[in-house]
Amino acid sequence: MNRLLLIRHALNDWVGKRVAGWTPGISLNDEGRDQAARLAEWLEPVPLEAIYSSPLERAVETAEPIARSHGMEVTIRDSIGESRYGELDGKPIEEIFKTPLWEKWRMNPSRTRFPGGETTYEVQVRAVSELERILQQHPEGNIAVVSHADPIRVAVAHYIGLPLDLVYRVGISPASVTTLRFGEWGPRLTHLSHTGSLQFLTKQESPG
Repeated sequence: MNRLLLIRHALNDWVGKRVAGWTPGISLNDEGRDQAARLAEWLEPVPLEAIYSSPLERAVETAEPIARSHGMEVTIRDSIGESRYGELDGKPIEEIFKTPLWEKWRMNPSRTRFPGGETTYEVQVRAVSELERILQQHPEGNIAVVSHADPIRVAVAHYIGLPLDLVYRVGISPASVTTLRFGEWGPRLTHLSHTGSLQFLTKQESPG
């Protein structure tokens, strides 16, 4: 039996404000670094077979404290990187909400392509294909995969049979762990967006 620990990167100043996508140079802010440190401490007693990460800075900076606490190296995989939003990278989220394309995407995300970007279906294909390669390489134990909200939610949708056009009903919090267990009876979602805290109930959540 093995488990995928799908970890969303910790906070940065763009979360809920701008489309980060593949914009380079977006690092964790002070709160995000604290979250990453807490996450590493939380996961320290958990035995890990490997730690994989998206190549984007905010993911690598979240993965590195976990790797240090386990005496391991982070393995980078482009295929678990963020959705490619193309020309939307860097734009304010509130501005995008007002466009007709956003309404189209909201109704049919699996087939809607932002200019120069990917469809949600394409994100799912590349992310799940990479996760399957990782599972084949590590047939036993816990594997940490630090990624982004979109790749995590589309992977969850694939493994639990959720229609892709409903995938944005699944919320993935920063610095959270989503756990998929793979055993004799197939995949099972055991934890979704788990942060070890109920603090999110005390404030309004941002998109993501």
